[in-house]
This record gives sequence, C-alpha cells and structure tokens, in this order.
Amino acid sequence: MVKSRHIADIEAVLARRRDNGGDYWASADGRLAVGAPFSTLSSLLILHELGVTRTHEAVKGGLRLILEAWREDGRFRLAPGGGLYPCATADTARVLCRFGYAHDRRLQRTFAHLLEIQHHDGGWRCNKFLFGRGPETEFSNPGVTLTVLDAFRFTEHLNQNSGLDRAAESLLDHWVVRRPMGPCHFGIGTLFMQVEYPFLRYNLFAYVYVLSFYERAKRDARYLEALRALQSKLDERDRVVVERPHRHLAGLSFCAKGRPSDLATARYREVLENLKR
Repeated sequence: MVKSRHIADIEAVLARRRDNGGDYWASADGRLAVGAPFSTLSSLLILHELGVTRTHEAVKGGLRLILEAWREDGRFRLAPGGGLYPCATADTARVLCRFGYAHDRRLQRTFAHLLEIQHHDGGWRCNKFLFGRGPETEFSNPGVTLTVLDAFRFTEHLNQNSGLDRAAESLLDHWVVRRPMGPCHFGIGTLFMQVEYPFLRYNLFAYVYVLSFYERAKRDARYLEALRALQSKLDERDRVVVERPHRHLAGLSFCAKGRPSDLATARYREVLENLKR
C-alpha cells in the first residue's frame, strides 16, 4: 500500500522512466537492465517496495516489456542480441514474482530451467569470467544464488525441494568462507556488511531477509550469526538504519543514508515473523 510520505519517492522514480532513451526505463533499443538503479528491472523492484501495484500504468508497461523478453526455454533476453545468462533470468524472475506472476505458465518454465542448470555446489553461476579464471571461479555466484532463492520463495518449491536446500547451504558456507566466489567474485567484506536497502545487490540485509524464508537456513548457527550482525546495527527503537544506499538513490527519502527506514524496518520485522514459524 502506498503511504503518503512515499509519494515524492514514487514520483521521482516515475520521472526517470524515459531517461535511458525508451519508455518504462528501457533503452531506445529495448535493453531492460541498463541504467541501474533506474533500469526497467531495478525501477520495478523499487516501486514494488514503495507499494505501487501492477495495475499502475508505468508498472504495467514495464512488466509487459519484461514478459516480451521471455523465451520458450524459460530464459529472458534483456537486450537485443545480448547473452542469455542465469543472472538475468534470476533478476527477471524475482521482479515478476514480486508482482504476482509466480504461477504464470511462463514463470513455471523459468523455474524448471533454473533447477535444470543448478551448479554442482548447489548455487547458480554464469559462464562469464570478468575477472579471469581461477580456483574460485569454479564455484557458483553467491549473489546470483541469493536472487534465485528470492524468486523461488514465491513458489510451491519453497521448503519442499532438496535443490533449494543445497542452494541455501552454499550461501551459509559463504558466510564462513567469505572470500570472493564465482566468476563474478561475490565476497563478504566491509561493503557487504554495510546495510543496504532496497535489495538491489548482494548484501547482509538481503542475505538475512531471503534466507529467513528457508527452513534449511533460518535455524543454522551461521545464519543466526548473520542475523545478529544485522541486529547490531539497529537503532534504539529496533529500526533499520540504511548505511549504504545505491548512490543514485541518494535523493529518495525511503532509503536515505544514515536514517531509519520504515520500509526497511518492515522487511526486518518480516524476518522476525519468518523465524517464529
């Protein structure tokens, strides 16, 4: 539900819808993941956090562009002639699930595809080696894996699929290993530990939030350690204080740096509710 105090933030995101050259935050040639955090994918995620529904004209248009990028094998092509990477499919599935498409027949094929390509260590990875090749690149990408689990939590597979348990285990293991993993070098260091909101990148808060839906994770000592790390950053009223918003979101009040966020705090309280179940 949109609250009056967030209307200015919503209007600010909507005002950027043609900045990339096309409409609905897309580029002129139809790319849907450029210009972050004001790409089509990221803008829709932000608007969802702000309570904007799929019936809104701009959201409806953005979702239409995304669904047009779906392929019969379940993957999404987010740019003309662009690669078909698991990270793009995961990012897209997460957005569609947020807006109620988890049981759409197209998404069902997407979920089947993701399970088909699960990496041997339980996570997901892209065969794109931006940092060269090394022993660490043989593992899955923790950030992509977290995004996949964020999408799957909307499905009947949640806590019913052993593959997702393996994925959760891979992320719990990364909490201990911490070193950069996967072809894209997702690590757990100083930046990871600074509270980010909204959930656009691999970060402590997103990690604790998503894994709270998974039985395999939420009572594990490694998860509880991550939860305590997040709780140590709450203010005296147990509100989430945003430490590291995306720099291009600095003008939005709902995720202002150094200030408690009512929407981020609502996500934290959702974590607490998940842990009671």
